[in-house]
Amino acid sequence: MGDSADPAILEVTGNLEAVAARIADAAGLAGREPAGVTLVAVSKSQTETRIVAALAAGQRVFGENRIQEAQTRWPQLREIHPGVELHFVGHLQSNKAAEAVALFDVIQSVDRIKLARALAREMKRQGRHPRCFIQVNTGEEPQKGGAAPAEVADLVALCRNELGIEVAGLMCIPPAGQEPAPHFALLAKLAAECGLSGLSMGMSGDYETAVRLGATHVRVGTAIFGERVPR
Repeated sequence: MGDSADPAILEVTGNLEAVAARIADAAGLAGREPAGVTLVAVSKSQTETRIVAALAAGQRVFGENRIQEAQTRWPQLREIHPGVELHFVGHLQSNKAAEAVALFDVIQSVDRIKLARALAREMKRQGRHPRCFIQVNTGEEPQKGGAAPAEVADLVALCRNELGIEVAGLMCIPPAGQEPAPHFALLAKLAAECGLSGLSMGMSGDYETAVRLGATHVRVGTAIFGERVPR
């Protein structure tokens, strides 16, 4: 039997199909086209077998939240599988800005002035200009990254007008245990006020709700790959 019979490959392929169908259903309920929703397959801590299975199934947009882990796998995978778009979706330290700009096409977690300035310097130095999302701490949780809602407009303006960063939209991670819909609605309201169309919101447990409320990007890991491999 060939690799196509590998249970992990079959599982990932089936999961991708199921997630795509549920996105399509949620979009239909909201009167939206499914093509307006980008599925970001969050591959952090997953085995290469499962990632390659997703690539073989046609998935081309992936999310990682650790610079070093992404550096060890994606340069080689991108040589074999052209057309991959790589998103950084985790907390980004300012001293890792150079690595992030060099590797990623989209940085979804710009949440403070210091980081924005570090990214802008590296973009100018490297001549690479990843699109960025401003991460918003919609629940204003002290332990979580993200700009406070009241800070978003100023941070967006700084990125656009002073730093020359392409701001694609806003991103959020609702507080655990809370109904996500009000947080998604708040993110959509803030984005509209800033003239932004991109909304990265929704993960494995709530992406259908996010799609119904306007998500343009959903970040789905477990529902595609299964539980993460312990570090």
